Amino acid sequence: MAYMSKLKYSDVTPRAAYMNRRQLMGGAAGLAAGLALGPVLGASKYSVDLEPNTLEDISSYNNFYEFGTGKTDPVKYASQLTIDPWSVEIGGMVDRPGTYGLEDILKKVTLEERIYRFRCVETWSMVVPWVGFELNQLLDLAGVQGSAKYVAFETLFRPEEMPGQKTVSLEWPYREGLRLDEALHPLTIMATGIYDEPMPKQNGAPLRLVVPWKYGYKSIKSIVRVTLTDKEPQTTWNMLQPNEYGFYSNVNPEVSHPRWSQAYEKPIGGGLFAKRQETLKFNGYQEEVASLYDGMDLVVNH
Repeated sequence: MAYMSKLKYSDVTPRAAYMNRRQLMGGAAGLAAGLALGPVLGASKYSVDLEPNTLEDISSYNNFYEFGTGKTDPVKYASQLTIDPWSVEIGGMVDRPGTYGLEDILKKVTLEERIYRFRCVETWSMVVPWVGFELNQLLDLAGVQGSAKYVAFETLFRPEEMPGQKTVSLEWPYREGLRLDEALHPLTIMATGIYDEPMPKQNGAPLRLVVPWKYGYKSIKSIVRVTLTDKEPQTTWNMLQPNEYGFYSNVNPEVSHPRWSQAYEKPIGGGLFAKRQETLKFNGYQEEVASLYDGMDLVVNH
């Protein structure tokens, strides 16, 4: 995979051409008032050498069922979400369990620019310029115990501000999980922004997981709880349809969804005539992560 070592997001495309602050960043205004991104290192060696989607693409076309099942529901309804102050409860098999304020967390981690491929299980894709820090830094703050094997995550449950949670479309709160070695991998990040702005609410403000070699629903949004455990945690889509959504959910063109092929994807942002392209195994991150699954049957462990 091609990497960039010095290029910044603002160098990739003209930032002004992609931003309509009044329309798009209103969802991040609360966080911007209270929590700055702080110093951000230049583009990481893990960034792909691809042109990112526009902020409009990223912030107006996404899945966040807590606000509704339509692609535009999040941008319509997320502005009512209160995100400042914000804290994350870290518990389970850790040496220092407790509630960690996001402001305190951001003082102890290193923020980087990461331009990643993003692949939805629905076969659409984007390239997103995240700002975030490696999840392993957060886990180090809590002190992972040797008996831990998995990391479980939960999204905020606040139906008075997240109207989709008043429905029975999913079992709330939204839950996800990773095997510990996946969580500790340097590609796995906790994102706090897009481009050099705080994370829009419709994209999972103020803190979301990003695991670029997995389908997008694994990258849980608006996280309030992280639990270290020795048992594989329940995950929302796997609980709903285990034959369709496995625990691992690695991008794999060789394993079809029961209702559609995963061999091809359609990039968002190319207009009506955008050509579909071949799906890359592990979403193009095979060199970095394939060894995590040595000896595993990736059809059974889909």
